[in-house]
Order: sequence, then structure tokens, then C-alpha cells
Amino acid sequence: MKLMSRSIHRRAALAGFSLLALGLAAGAAQAQETFKFGLAMPLSGGQALYGQDQVKAAEWGVAAINAAGGVNGKKLEMVVLDTRADPQVGIQSANRLISVDKTPAFISAWSAVVKAIAPVANDNKVVQLSVGANSAEIAKLGDYTYTTFPLADIDITAVANYSATTLGKKKAAVLYINNETGVVAAQIYRDVFTKAGGQVVAYEAYDPKASDWTGSLLKVRAANPDIIHIQGLVSDTPQVIAQMRQLGLQQPVSSYSAVYNPKLIEQLGKAAEGVIATSLAPGLESKPVADYVERWRKEVGREPNGLPYTQYLYDAPYIMAAVFKSLDDKKLPITGENFRKEMLAIKSFDLPLTGKLVINENHTVNKPVYLMQVKDGKWTQLAVVN
Repeated sequence: MKLMSRSIHRRAALAGFSLLALGLAAGAAQAQETFKFGLAMPLSGGQALYGQDQVKAAEWGVAAINAAGGVNGKKLEMVVLDTRADPQVGIQSANRLISVDKTPAFISAWSAVVKAIAPVANDNKVVQLSVGANSAEIAKLGDYTYTTFPLADIDITAVANYSATTLGKKKAAVLYINNETGVVAAQIYRDVFTKAGGQVVAYEAYDPKASDWTGSLLKVRAANPDIIHIQGLVSDTPQVIAQMRQLGLQQPVSSYSAVYNPKLIEQLGKAAEGVIATSLAPGLESKPVADYVERWRKEVGREPNGLPYTQYLYDAPYIMAAVFKSLDDKKLPITGENFRKEMLAIKSFDLPLTGKLVINENHTVNKPVYLMQVKDGKWTQLAVVN
């Protein structure tokens, strides 16, 4: 009886083991039914207002792709992590996406974060797609960091040339945040404005943690420029402009795409009149964009903060889906190295909200620049620069 009992238990154990193995295999097969990528954005901290809207836009993009059948019938899955727009937190998020979630590619933004993450992406041969950061240095961060968003040498060149030639401004002041977002872009503005025949009469950096810009602004006032270009973050630029107006500086202000959002007008009121900003995506003249903004109004009760950025984030999952589809069609392993090769082989992507995107081998993209200006309390299109 004891021998029979042992035999029965052994057969039961073997049967249980077989069922467990089958379960694990089924689980593995089920796990392969999705194509996974990462999204590392500020969901908390000073930039959360903008990061959260960009995440929502990406979620809508993923939902639309899956509703249309996904990628060859398989779901597209997005793993979202918080960076707080902090480089060290960004590195931690990238490491988790790579080692825990096993994503072959992930999306990030904010220039300082993208720059900090780049060595992690390069070392692990996992693609980092920068969607929204603008530092021209992003094109030089290694083989595995690419941008889908035009860098500062595109839009800053456009606004600097427009200020000097079309607007006829002869003297400019440049006020910039002393980090990856501000330093390189400020240099581009200075060089382009000077080459176009203008003179930069004040060139002032400020600390990223500053809350009072009086010293820098007094130097700008003493230089008496015709126009003031501000290269800051979405959170500090409205405060800089407000303090500038309080000090009697009434000159026209230009900036880049970060300030093109309804919050600037809400925060500044009449002080926002005349502010010029760049936009790197089609506006409400495009029906898909108009429908997209109307969806925000209906579902969220407002327009998105940083409309062009959210357009690029909505479109980003479509890039991921196209690359995954190509890899799946060719039966290639889903690795970061294969993702990079296939992305560059495809090169051109037709996207719902931002139109045609061509990813260049030099890690840049080119897009038209829409110059927007606050007029009568609303953002209106001033010019388009190709």
C-alpha cells in the first residue's frame, strides 16, 4: 500500500508539474501577445502639469491603435513611469524599463533628462525616443537616442531670423536658463540673430532654481534692446515675463514652443499680449488637430497644456506600432538593436496629428516652424517658416 501510495503521489506530482509547465508556457505565449514600450514623463513635480497631458495624449494614441486591431492583431502596451523632470529619477526609470519591463524602446522628454538617460540607452542597446526635448545636443548623444521632435536649431533659427529680418529688430537681449534646455538654444539665437545683421546687447543666464530675476532683468533694461528672447522652462517663463513687465520692460518678447500654451495667457493676462512663440506642429487649421482639441474640451474640459507637444506624444505610439509591425512581419526578435535598425530602415512615418516624419540618420528631424503670437488674448498664427 505504501508503494502504491508513493507511485500515485509521484504520478500526481508529475502531472502537477506538467500542468505547471504548460501554464508557464501559456503565460509566456500570452505575454508575447503584446508589444511593449516605455514612456518616462514627469507625472509629479514642477513640470507635472505638462507631463500629465502628454501622457494622456499618448494613452489616447495607444487606445486608438488597439481599437483598430493593434499590431498584427496583438495589443500595443505602454508602461508609464514618472521622471519628475529630474535627471536622476529619469535614469532610475530608464533602468526599470530596460531591466524589469524589458522594453526594446521607450519615450522620454525634457532635455536634461534625455541627456542623463542616453548612456543607459547606449549601454543596453535600447532605443530612447526623445519626444519634446529641444536641446540641439540631443542629436549627439549616441547611437540609441533619437528625436521625433525638431531640435532648437530648427525653431530657434526661425524665430531669430524672423525677428532680425521680417520684424526689423536691430538689438536683442537673450535671457536663458542655465541648463541643457537653455544654454545651447541661447547660443543658436545669438549666432543666428547676429548673422542676420542684428546685435545681441545683453546675454544673461539664470539659475534653474531661481525665483527672482531682478538682477538679470536690470542688466537687460540697461542694454535697451528692441526685442527680448527668453529661453526657459514652461514653469518659469511666465514669471520671468511678469517680473520683466513690472520693471518697465515693455519690449516684444519671443520664446520657443514651451510657452505656446493657454496657461501663459491665463497667468499673464494683458502682459502676454504680443508674445511670440514657435510651434512645431499644425494648428487648428488642420481638421484632425481641431477634432483632437475638441475632444480635450469635451472629455477634460479644457485645451491641452502645450498643444504641439501633446500632438507629438499622441503620434509617438504610431511610430512604435509601425516598427513593431515590421519586426513582426519579418519574424525578427524584438530587441533594442533590431528596433533601431528597423526604425531607420522605415525612416518615414505618416502620423495622424503632426503629418509626415522623416527620422534622419544624424538623429534629427525637419519640420515647418509655425510662429504664433498672442493677439487680443488668443494665440494666432503669425507666419510659417519652412
